[in-house]
Amino acid sequence: MKVILAESAGFCYGVRRAVDLAEKTAVETGGCWMLGDLIHNSYVVEDLARRGIRKISDSSQLGSGDTVVIRSHGELKSVLDDLESRGVRCVNATCPNVCRIQKLVAQAEEEGRQPVIIGEPHHPEVIGIASWCRHPLVFEGPEAVKMWLEKDPKNREIPVTVVAQTTCIRELFETSWKILKKECTNAKIFDTICNATHKRQAEAASIAAEVDVMVVVGDRKSANTKHLTEICMKRCPRVLQIENADELSPDFFHGCSVAGLTAGASTPAGIIKEVYATMSEEIKVAEGMESFEELLNQSFKTLNTGEKVTGTVLAINPTEVLVDVGAKQYAYIKMSELTDDPNAKPEDIVKVGDEIETYIVRVNDVEGYAELSKKRLDAVKVWENIETAVEEKTVLEGTVTEENKGGIVVSVKGVRVFVPASQSGMPRGADLSEMKGQKVQLRITEVNRARRRVVGSIRSVTDEARKAAQEAVWSSIEVGKHYTGTVKSMTSYGVFVDIGGVDGMVHISELSWSRIKTPAEVCKVGDTMDVYVISFDPEKRKISLGCKDHSVDPWTNFMNKYSVGDVAEVRIVKLMTFGAFAEVVPGVDGLIHISQIADRRIEKPEDVLSEGQIVEAKITAVDEEKKKISLSIRALLAPAAEEAEEAPVEE
Repeated sequence: MKVILAESAGFCYGVRRAVDLAEKTAVETGGCWMLGDLIHNSYVVEDLARRGIRKISDSSQLGSGDTVVIRSHGELKSVLDDLESRGVRCVNATCPNVCRIQKLVAQAEEEGRQPVIIGEPHHPEVIGIASWCRHPLVFEGPEAVKMWLEKDPKNREIPVTVVAQTTCIRELFETSWKILKKECTNAKIFDTICNATHKRQAEAASIAAEVDVMVVVGDRKSANTKHLTEICMKRCPRVLQIENADELSPDFFHGCSVAGLTAGASTPAGIIKEVYATMSEEIKVAEGMESFEELLNQSFKTLNTGEKVTGTVLAINPTEVLVDVGAKQYAYIKMSELTDDPNAKPEDIVKVGDEIETYIVRVNDVEGYAELSKKRLDAVKVWENIETAVEEKTVLEGTVTEENKGGIVVSVKGVRVFVPASQSGMPRGADLSEMKGQKVQLRITEVNRARRRVVGSIRSVTDEARKAAQEAVWSSIEVGKHYTGTVKSMTSYGVFVDIGGVDGMVHISELSWSRIKTPAEVCKVGDTMDVYVISFDPEKRKISLGCKDHSVDPWTNFMNKYSVGDVAEVRIVKLMTFGAFAEVVPGVDGLIHISQIADRRIEKPEDVLSEGQIVEAKITAVDEEKKKISLSIRALLAPAAEEAEEAPVEE
């Protein structure tokens, strides 16, 4: 008899960001407005109102000097433009995923494409997205898509750009876009379903298939909560959608041994906690057992702030870890008190069932919860490890948390370690803020525990590792040896690639079979590149690298793919007075004589063509011995041109 809580239940990134932005703005301004419901949860909206974030439905009532927070679902573009023109300060809390979709539909229309949105036509997110283009099409699912295609056969010829509402059920979206991809001649598909939404829906489906009853928590106006309920109903015979714990009843859990619990993206953690505790109690009451409250009272333990306590991990979600500490209070660890690593996931640190030692940060007997911290307890142990590390010159790992005057700060399991700029491993004058969030290895060079001062060096570790890597490369390098390297820098004549602590140069001629003007056309700094050694000089410490596959003959590729009379899509690579050279396949160019560029006389090729342009041309002649090709655009423009004298292959 247990409750399985979905790890992904509750606030998603976009909702949490919107609430945090609203609260921060209220503090900064002393009070502000939200245009409509900031998120689809009445409890959160009411709580925000108590914090000075008042709700307004009519944007025309706002004036110059007012501050308004734009809801997470987004707003009509016309409303945003109007507010800006009237001097109203807008704090845009629109989910970044929604902002991306708004830009995609706007860009699609600028390119002459038809924006297609798969989602609920009357949902505020979809209405807002649609306002970023003039003539959007909104389909609820595959049936609506089929009706549009059958309505007019010409619709299949319209270039379409397809996006999805962030909370769309994946099955509906995939079925819809596959129809459009198959039927339309020019369709671009963008999978814009929020990753958190997909994870939440997949987890809900998995849990629902394993339990006797399934409870879905969320506001009844929330689309993603409604979709969760629909998904669960396909896999579980008993599904209940509620807004809070007051709607639960022991009758619903009669005969239940395992229950599942998930929540929509706009459901706050407090409501989920309350529902989780109530479900545990109701299941036991339904089975004629002692109430959850009685069991808690029997095992009552007094919790005091500042004490150390050991508990068992009950559940994990993206923002916190629930812990049973054997007390009446509900105990949890915020993500910020679990680790300093902003990129870490709670499930990577602890698992359900783990025994965990923590400090008690705060006890609230009125609301019945206790806040815990693993990070602070770990910090005490880390101080001891750090003092030992200085003596033994041990290499430690930490995360860069901030740029400080003269250097950076690295968090080593909760302890702040200052690393001077000269010991950061970065070049002099480099932007140290770019290191924020990176995991680094360092040695501790100075410790003053009384002043809580720790100084470290990243450079000593990286220098040592670099020297070892360089020696390893030079001791084993040989002509023809292959490496997987990283592009470190670029010049007009080539790129420098790090092959493991040593840089080698790839000349521009070795970067591509195609004719390129600059290396930036085919790669950028940071790219991974497979290279091989052409030559090297150990004394001068220079290495020449190649990356073209010389086992592949471009001319053979061309001959296998095309014959005289074929039409090819070619790229204009160079304009001359007598014509234009065009790439037919990478590494093989053909000549379009000036007489074969148009069906009329032209003065110079650039009157019609430009470098980089993609055009269709007919292959009119192939000189296999000299490996030269003649092309004609004119032959495709008018039937009469086919009988015209073919331009000679350039000698």
